[in-house]
Amino acid sequence: MIDITLEVNGKTKTLSVEPRHLLADVLRQEFGLSGVHIGCAHGACGCCTVHLDETPRLSCLTFAAQCDGSEIRTVESIGGPTAEHALQQAFRSEHGLQCGYCTPGFIMTLMPFIEEMVEQKRLPDDDEIREAMSGNICRCTGYHGIVAAVRKAVNLGLGGGI
Repeated sequence: MIDITLEVNGKTKTLSVEPRHLLADVLRQEFGLSGVHIGCAHGACGCCTVHLDETPRLSCLTFAAQCDGSEIRTVESIGGPTAEHALQQAFRSEHGLQCGYCTPGFIMTLMPFIEEMVEQKRLPDDDEIREAMSGNICRCTGYHGIVAAVRKAVNLGLGGGI
């Protein structure tokens, strides 16, 4: 066992973990964060995406021990319990989700992309949006609603809504 300290969604906690424990498992088991989904355990689906020091990262491929001293954000830190973030609202209004299992990963993957587009003051085309989300798989929706949700969230951001 090794001791690590993680700042997760603004709360710092020191815990002992086995070197082989994955970040996804530690976030779910030690922090009780059920929004970190494990869809494939191979890094192919993106369901487990979190922000590690502000960068999207697959938590099913990251050992918790590698994250000692890091800041981690999960979907639980976005929009509060009623999912009020513009991207979450856009997913809802544009039918970008069905079962919702992949949604936290999409949200965490796409937030930096949307912030970048708003910062650049430009609306991306559909190919750019699809490229930005290419590391995530949804088995239910097709992807048209997700692309529309991203477009809507960027538009909201350009109008000052994010």
